[in-house]
Formats: sequence, C-alpha cells, structure tokens
Amino acid sequence: MFVRCKKNKSGSTSVQIVDKSSGKYVLFQTVGSSTDSVEIDFLIAKGKKIILSHGGQVLLPFDKDKELAFVDTFLQCLDSMNLVGPELLLGQIFDAIGFNSIEEDLFRHLVITRIVYPVSKLKTTDYLFKYKGEEISVYTIYRYLDKLHQSQIELIKTISFAHTLKVLNGNLSVVYYDVTTLYFEASDEDDLRKTGFSKDGKHQHPQIVLGLLVSENGYPLDYEIFEGNKYEGETLLPVINHFKSKYAFQNLTIIADSGLLSNKNIEQLKAQQYQFILGARIKNMNKEVTAKILSLKLQDSQCETIELEENVRLVVGYKITRAIRDAKNRKRGLEKLEKAILSGKLGKKHINNKGYNKYLQMEGEINIKINYSKFEDDAKWDGLKGYTTNTTLTKEEVIAQYSQLWQIERTFRISKSDLQIRPIYHRLRRRIEAHICISFAACKVYKELERQLKEKHAPHSAEQAIDIIKTIYKVELQTPYSNKTYSRLVIKTPEQQSIINLFDLKI
Repeated sequence: MFVRCKKNKSGSTSVQIVDKSSGKYVLFQTVGSSTDSVEIDFLIAKGKKIILSHGGQVLLPFDKDKELAFVDTFLQCLDSMNLVGPELLLGQIFDAIGFNSIEEDLFRHLVITRIVYPVSKLKTTDYLFKYKGEEISVYTIYRYLDKLHQSQIELIKTISFAHTLKVLNGNLSVVYYDVTTLYFEASDEDDLRKTGFSKDGKHQHPQIVLGLLVSENGYPLDYEIFEGNKYEGETLLPVINHFKSKYAFQNLTIIADSGLLSNKNIEQLKAQQYQFILGARIKNMNKEVTAKILSLKLQDSQCETIELEENVRLVVGYKITRAIRDAKNRKRGLEKLEKAILSGKLGKKHINNKGYNKYLQMEGEINIKINYSKFEDDAKWDGLKGYTTNTTLTKEEVIAQYSQLWQIERTFRISKSDLQIRPIYHRLRRRIEAHICISFAACKVYKELERQLKEKHAPHSAEQAIDIIKTIYKVELQTPYSNKTYSRLVIKTPEQQSIINLFDLKI
C-alpha cells in the first residue's frame, strides 16, 4: 500500500491510500481532501499511519521540512495544556462523599490541592494558575476561609460523617481517639497558639493540640482543636461529648491510648455511661496489682484478666515480638545515657523519671552514674501491655479492638506527611480552624481513595495513584480551518490508562 495525492477538477487534492498487493491498483481508502498545503501534509501523515497499522509499506518520500512545518502549525493551534488528573479522580471521590453540596468552587480547589500539592495558601494560588489555569488571589482564599469558618465547618463534618456511616453500613459502635500537636512557623504566643509538649519535637514553637476521632479503618469522624499547652487527657471528654450530642449516639465504646488514661477520665467515662478500652500504665499501678501482673508468667500471645474495681478490669497481654522490641529500645536508651555521661553533658536537672533518665542516680554530690540494677529489673516488664476496660468483651476481643488504634496513628501520619497539615502559617484563630477543616476534608477524600483502591483490588497504593494522576494532562487546540476547539487527554502510560479504567473516569 502507498499514499497517493490526486488533483481534482475543483482544485483540491485528494489524499488516498492505494493497494497494489493483487497486481492492480485498488483504492483502499480516501483519507480526505483539501486545498490547503498544511492540511494536505496532515492527511498524508495520517495516511502513512493507517498503512503502518495495516502492515503495509509507505512509498512516499520523507520530507523533513514539511514535517517541521506540520509540528509548528500544531503548536500554533495549541490553546492550553492543563493538569486534569487530580480533578478527574479526586473530584469524582469528592462528589461521591457529598462535598459537592457545598457550592463553592474554591472549597473544591483547596481540598484537592491539599492532597496533590500541599503548600501555603500563597503557593496554592501559583499552583492553581500554572496547572489549572485558575487565576485566584491569596486574598480571595483568605476571605473564603473566613466564610468557611463562619458557616461551613460543621456542615463539612456532617457530610463526612454521613458518608462514613454509609460506608460502615450504619454500624458505628466503636470510636478511636488520639491527640497530636501542630506547630507554627512563628515565635509569638497568643490565646490559642502556646508552647507546650510537642509531639513533633518543636518545643520552641507555639502550637495547638488537635484531638481526632476516627472509626474503624481510620475514617475521620470529628475533631476539635485546643490550646497548645493543654494536657491531652483533658481533651477526651469534650470531643466525645460533642460528637455524641451532635449525632445522638447512645452506646459508644471509646478506645484511646495510655496518654489519655487518668482516674478523672475513667470516673467521667463511667458516670456518662461510656464503654471504654484505654491503654494502661501497668508499671505505675499499686503494688498489689503490679505483683499480680508479674506473677502471671504469660507465654507468647497469652493474656489474662485482673479485676481492679466493680465493672472495671485490667487485661494484660504478652507478645514475644514486643518483648524483643522493648529490650532493644531499653538497650538503645542505656547506650545514649552512657555516651552522655562520658561526654559530661548530664547534670542534676537530668535526674528525673522522663524516659530512660530513670536509670540515672546521684553519687555523692556531683557524680552521676547509671543504676544498672534498675535497668536489669525493668526487663521483667518486656513484652507486657495492659488495657483498662469496663466492656463485657472477652480479653481477646479487648486486645483485638485496641490493636486497631494504629489506624488513627496512620491517619495522623497521612495528615502530617502526605497532606502536610503542619507547619501552619496562619495567625488568626478563625483561619487556623478553617485550615484544619480543609485538611480534615482532604484526609477524608484520601481515606476514601484508599478504601476504593482496596475494594477494587488495585495494584496501586493511594500515594501511587496520586502520583499517577498528577501526570494526566488535557490539551485544547483550535484548527486553522474553523473556530472549533478540540480537547484531548494526554495518556501516554499503561498506569495512567489503568487508573482511568479502574475508576471509569469520564474523559
């Protein structure tokens, strides 16, 4: 087969594909006709591709000048090239959750951008302009954050909760609670931003405390923010009570780690008829209880129950893997202390019960040494973990439920690492709260993407899927022959096509 150009009486040129495989010239296909030399070149190139797809042979000679002229013409016709992958996939999930009921395009932009390009609001405007063609000033974003704070935060939480309840088939009886800290790139404190114990190690920076409530599988349910110097144990009841009163739940089991365990919390949880499973500080219990714990002599994966008071019991479990990890951490802590003593960096202020400093003791008035017998004595606690509960669950079920607490820790990691919720650059409280709300909605979209990928048995993680959609662009071009604009997606890899097929994205 070969491409033939045939002059017509009208003055136009027809571009044809001719087949001579039978020994005779047979018209295989007319590619098109035109009087324009550029379009004729385009039709010739198209004909060559058709021939190659049929395994034929092109006989027309290669003309480099005409090919370059065609490329130049194509580029002149190109109107725009925008990143559309995030909107195609994350926008679809955003709508499925129900966030599209908030009729603010800026809310949509801020949530999706927080997932694919988590930066400051100023850099967000650059991203929206360069990759989406949206010209939005940073002051427009600030004004919208004020509006969001005034009238939309609770609505966003409600939409997220309704979708989570649907995913869980209406079955929500267990909630997980934990806190983290979020620091600011600033030095001044105010009524909200205060220095305190930082889980990020940024003790010199003002911070806020964020309390997050999630369901099984780590779907975010609710959150509250507190002053940066707030004791985390005092945040539990306000968040739980707000959630319960808003959604009228009667029977909830609260699961939280040992940092939230206090006698006051337990009494309040009991008084308000909550079921709970809290991580226990078994080393700090009274002598009678600690003696019972150490007398259990548990083997790998075994657990036992110790009654503490009426309707409250302690479940103690042992794992050999935990014992190995505990021993390794103790040894690492001891080695750090030994190096610090040799360097002369330790003083009286280090004699306390913080971490592995408990192994230090004063010798005379000025010498500090390590109490190795105390270090060795701690080995008897390796591998043991306790859980305080007032539920009627079996001891095995208590441990199984508590073991899901890692889901909330993972949700925090997603928020801090993937969504880069901190550091926070805002100063006004209303904008800080609006920023947290945007991040909360973005976390919900991320977790739903993760859930759908798992449900579809996809070979990609959520992070990988996001990396792929960040490479899907749409081009728009206008031909020189009409005012009509054509749009096409640029799909160049099997991974891009797999995401489109997997989610049946509308292209």
